[in-house]
Amino acid sequence: MNDQQQLLVSELEKLLNGGTAHVGLSDAIAGLPKNLRGVQPHNLPYSVWQLVEHIRIAQWDMLQFSKNVKHQSPDWPEGFWPKEAEPADEETWNNSVAQIKNDLQEFINLVKSENLYQKIPGGDGQTILREALQIADHNAYHVAEIIILRRLMNAWK
Repeated sequence: MNDQQQLLVSELEKLLNGGTAHVGLSDAIAGLPKNLRGVQPHNLPYSVWQLVEHIRIAQWDMLQFSKNVKHQSPDWPEGFWPKEAEPADEETWNNSVAQIKNDLQEFINLVKSENLYQKIPGGDGQTILREALQIADHNAYHVAEIIILRRLMNAWK
């Protein structure tokens, strides 16, 4: 891998892990009281749980699309958002957060090992580079929403 390619891969990895200009998911949910995970403050249509679960589903979908030509995405939008405002239990919360971390690492491994510019089979022109930027953008957007919810609930630093 040439120096420019290595620099791009390194910067993508930083961006996918939360970038340098904002916090990542781990920081956004750290210290969140369990009883606030399902709260929908000020008539907002989602809770922290719903945002976390949405991040998990969307990131999983982009990962699977990037590596499996036979992958079928969930129906939009209902397949990408949980109906329940809060996780069923602590294990459900922990499993969702763990899958986000594991899927993100698996995607970073793709960034490091695949041709970033080659079209993904089964797509309509998408590349690993495009999917990396989309995951980073999507996650950052919803992580910011989590922080806003926490501020509204007086549960942010």
